[in-house]
Amino acid sequence: MTKKEDRPPEDDPDVLAKARVPASDGDIDDSRYVSGLPGFLGVIDVAIARIEAVLLAAGVLLMALNTVANVVGRFVLGQSIFFSGELNQALIILITFAGISYAARHGRHIRMSAIFDAMTPALRKPLMVLIAVVTAAAMFLLTWYAVEYVLAQASRGRLLPALQIPIWWIIVWVPLGFFLTGVQYTLTAIKNVLDKDIWLSTSTMEGYDDTGEEEV
Repeated sequence: MTKKEDRPPEDDPDVLAKARVPASDGDIDDSRYVSGLPGFLGVIDVAIARIEAVLLAAGVLLMALNTVANVVGRFVLGQSIFFSGELNQALIILITFAGISYAARHGRHIRMSAIFDAMTPALRKPLMVLIAVVTAAAMFLLTWYAVEYVLAQASRGRLLPALQIPIWWIIVWVPLGFFLTGVQYTLTAIKNVLDKDIWLSTSTMEGYDDTGEEEV
């Protein structure tokens, strides 16, 4: 065996280059999230990302702990947690309405795009701005109605039977979720106005990858 054959194979530079590519938005890793918006708008975008991450992480972890503890208490100790159902109900509301803003920022909401995809880029660009603006307006309108509903519930003074806390405490996440989603779609509209490309969100560009699958 020659000295050349004893040498280990050299690393392929193309493989190394691919390994060094940072994670794309498809990985949805908010610990490395960097806004594509300039200045103060970028600060707002990153702040929303942090709020969403904290709310979703706390909600999911608390729900998992609550559910496991309730199962262990019921089948091992013979006594379930009396407020477990109400706590999970509150956490489901939190996760749902924090999640709609999270999905909007990553361009993960369901889209009916047959007509949109058939248009030329020159037409898709203003249409995407219009879609983002109209959706943002709808979210802010829902925020208004949600605030009115929360205030109505607060004025009635109703309490949850088991937790004995005001009902409005667990639905306060509804207007917050709608508001953050409205802000996110507003930032998406601004992103499309400032940038030459077409963006589904502040971090997700409209288009197709190399495999022919749409980025949704």
